[in-house]
Amino acid sequence: MNLAAAQPAATKGMSMQGRYNVLFLCTGNSARSIMAEAIMNHKGSPNFTAYSAGSYPSGKVRPEALRELESAHLSTNGLRSKSWDEFAKLDAPKLDFVFTVCDNAAKEVCPLWPGQPMTAHWGVPDPAAVQGTSGEVEKAFRNAFFMLDRRINLFLCLPLASLDGLTIKKEIDKIGHQ
Repeated sequence: MNLAAAQPAATKGMSMQGRYNVLFLCTGNSARSIMAEAIMNHKGSPNFTAYSAGSYPSGKVRPEALRELESAHLSTNGLRSKSWDEFAKLDAPKLDFVFTVCDNAAKEVCPLWPGQPMTAHWGVPDPAAVQGTSGEVEKAFRNAFFMLDRRINLFLCLPLASLDGLTIKKEIDKIGHQ
């Protein structure tokens, strides 16, 4: 069997170089994916441009997520809850990577992305689902922020230009378990 022919199109002969577009997907696009977008845009600039979207966007960004970003001195300008439909259009940015950051998103049917980006599931517990004192809710958002921050740091350390597509796929999958 020809292994090259059996590889997904996203990994066939892939040599990653230059600028990359990354989409973080979640269900509501109100907390985890929003925080991931801001972290990646801050830490990955100028080589990475991050976006976020939801399969069923809530229409608003959680204030706790914005406070977490502000406490980390990250820009919240332009952050908004939006549908993944915006990124499935022909005139949308070409996506190189799509990461799902909530458990629900991993089980949902994703649209076909033009250009067939690499995908991985980086599930993060939903801080918006936490019920309790304001301190407990704040802690849940902080924990989600730190988990996303750690995974994005690991991703940014990958030598993408020198790795083949299958190795990149293996590494981004592994990051989702850390």
